Amino acid sequence: MTDKVESAIKAEIRRYPDRADYDRPAIDAILDEAMFCSVGFIDDGHPYVIPTIHVRVGDTLILHGSPASRMLRTLKTGAEASVAVTILDGLVLARSVFNHSMNYRSVVLFGTAAEITDPDEKLEAMRVFTDKILPGRWDEARAPSDKEIKGTLMLGIPIEVASAKTRSGPPVDEPEDLELPVWAGVVPYRLQAGTPEPAADVQPGLPLPHALSSTDID
Repeated sequence: MTDKVESAIKAEIRRYPDRADYDRPAIDAILDEAMFCSVGFIDDGHPYVIPTIHVRVGDTLILHGSPASRMLRTLKTGAEASVAVTILDGLVLARSVFNHSMNYRSVVLFGTAAEITDPDEKLEAMRVFTDKILPGRWDEARAPSDKEIKGTLMLGIPIEVASAKTRSGPPVDEPEDLELPVWAGVVPYRLQAGTPEPAADVQPGLPLPHALSSTDID
């Protein structure tokens, strides 16, 4: 696959097209950083949008869960899916209410899922899922059993019809508003870990996971 996703009608950004990016590196970076996605699909004539964790392995976006999941059962039949992720980077405060905005990075992806059945591929995807939740966690916790692997339904959606859309920078005020005595600027936002809270039944004296002990937390 080339490093650029060809723009399709469904993935083409029409509003603020200057914020669009169809290059795979930009799309992949946002998919990798975002902690969860929202998956849209139609089941029995009704629309659904389900938030869920996702990971990217190469050219594939992977979803997983219980075989009883409505979302996964529906997508497994070949139903089309729309997947969206958004990372909020800041609140953009303008001098006028109308020109307030947000700085963000987002991706919308369209495709049809296929079940991943190969045990090695499923195990690798589970590793990527685990280390996305917390880097290095796969090596610290118990690996999944054969029963757990078989009991997990895993679907892959090719990253072929997708687009990224981003906004960054300060507010854009009307020229006549620039002299108003109103503060304007950007309030940065970021996802940050809080203080770890041990389970009530954890063995006393155990060290924190390595990624937490070496990361700045509140």
